[in-house]
Amino acid sequence: MSSNGSVSRKLASGKPGTKKMVEQYGDSLICVRYRYDAEKKTRYKTVEIIIDKGFWDPEAGALKENKKVEIKVGYNETELRARVKAEGGTWNREKRVWELGFKKVKKLSLLNRIIG
Repeated sequence: MSSNGSVSRKLASGKPGTKKMVEQYGDSLICVRYRYDAEKKTRYKTVEIIIDKGFWDPEAGALKENKKVEIKVGYNETELRARVKAEGGTWNREKRVWELGFKKVKKLSLLNRIIG
């Protein structure tokens, strides 16, 4: 389709203009789109369908990203320690480890330093 193509209509499943697609795809149909290409004088009908579904907990990913993890930073690694501290890392005196959110550990490329 050329770059001049545009979506003219997007119809949700069950709306007028989607009857044949509902018959064909049933509950898997999300919507029908009509796209028009003025250059080619062509109309395209596309469908969005569900091909797989499963359980997803949006909070689980967020919790993992924000979860504090323990990382090992050597005593002489002053630059690294400063970077961890700048990202919000805190020193756990009892365990003698740095604690930092998992997302920030990834950002600093320190996954190999996670303890446990």
